[in-house]
Amino acid sequence: MAKSNTAPKRAPAAEPLKAVAGGKSALTPELDRVIHERLRLAIVSALAVNSTLSFNDLKALLDTSDGNLSVHARKLEEAGYVACSKGFDGRIPRTEYRLTAQGRKALERYLDHMEALIRAARG
Repeated sequence: MAKSNTAPKRAPAAEPLKAVAGGKSALTPELDRVIHERLRLAIVSALAVNSTLSFNDLKALLDTSDGNLSVHARKLEEAGYVACSKGFDGRIPRTEYRLTAQGRKALERYLDHMEALIRAARG
């Protein structure tokens, strides 16, 4: 096979990076990593449209395991986004979750950020 003496073509110079509304800047907060994880976003979203959900309701709704739900719900609880109450329904233990005011504000900020990214990507 013969070698070509022509140099490979260079890609055209890239345009400078553009800032995205809602993106990282001194005035705009970074994407909320607590909510951004898929299952945590699902938990917060489910609680945003339901005043409370039991552990079993969330587990069935999100089609996840006990351990996975427990770990992610605890992370949201530690961030102050979700409140957990434990009690009994007769003799059966019952854990219920609700979205806190702080969690609702965090979800609204997250959604605003994502909408800004979508608008920017669509031009």
